[in-house]
Amino acid sequence: MAKILAAYNKINILRDRYYKSSIGKESLINLISEAEVAEQVFNSNAIENSTLTLEETEKILLQIDLDRFISEREIFEAKNLARVVSYINTKAKEQELTLDIILSLHQMLIANIRDDIAGRFRKDKEFVRVGSHIAPPPQEIHERLQNMIVEHNSNNHLNIINRIAKLHLTFEYIHPFIDGNGRIGRVLNNYILIREGFVPINIKYIDRNKYYEAFNEFDKNGKTEIMNEIVAKALTISYHKRLAYLENKKIITLAEYSRINKISHSNLINKATRQTIEAFLEKGIWKIGVPFISA
Repeated sequence: MAKILAAYNKINILRDRYYKSSIGKESLINLISEAEVAEQVFNSNAIENSTLTLEETEKILLQIDLDRFISEREIFEAKNLARVVSYINTKAKEQELTLDIILSLHQMLIANIRDDIAGRFRKDKEFVRVGSHIAPPPQEIHERLQNMIVEHNSNNHLNIINRIAKLHLTFEYIHPFIDGNGRIGRVLNNYILIREGFVPINIKYIDRNKYYEAFNEFDKNGKTEIMNEIVAKALTISYHKRLAYLENKKIITLAEYSRINKISHSNLINKATRQTIEAFLEKGIWKIGVPFISA
């Protein structure tokens, strides 16, 4: 608990810096968001076992021909999720989260992939299993989701890290759709964060094993500690990245920073992973912002 509280306090400090440094820089903020779409799409789809690389994802979104055959499904998964990610950047600021919003996001995500299930919750005898977890029956979905939203909103005075972690774990426990639950769940994280004045997060494919451990922990004993850590780290990294750009810093790789400052690269990577330095991942490479030195 103390660790998450410390992370929460740090995020609030970063959030204040972000607000101050973002004044008059709406175009730069939009550029950062647009540049992140491909990474958001790649990581979220990769967690769901997509074979696309980040480079291939970028090419699909830019409508550039690929060097290998890609199934139509994977192409639509990339394009549809990109549309959803871009859509919520605006929609989240306009309307609170509702079941209708969740359904409309799912409609966009699954369109042209499985139109028979797009934009609707599981019904009748449609049960789903994830590992050893069998999701609640269809007739409970509506009430459980409504309770999830009510609980989240009624606790708006509490730590945003805990609230996002609990929302995400609860949504995935319910698993309301036949397909697309993980991707929609991660989109909902950002819908809430953007709506409540925070920056969006990107749960990385490289953290997938720990991510799965968080679901196992929640299924077994209802605890959210692992997901709290994942959300806290992702949110901190997201602020570090934006601040590097908004505070007009020179952005270099940690490898370059290591050479310049004669610091062990492995030591810096360890610090970056623990977020004890203001480093961030961009296209899978650890980077950091440093002040420009006048000639």
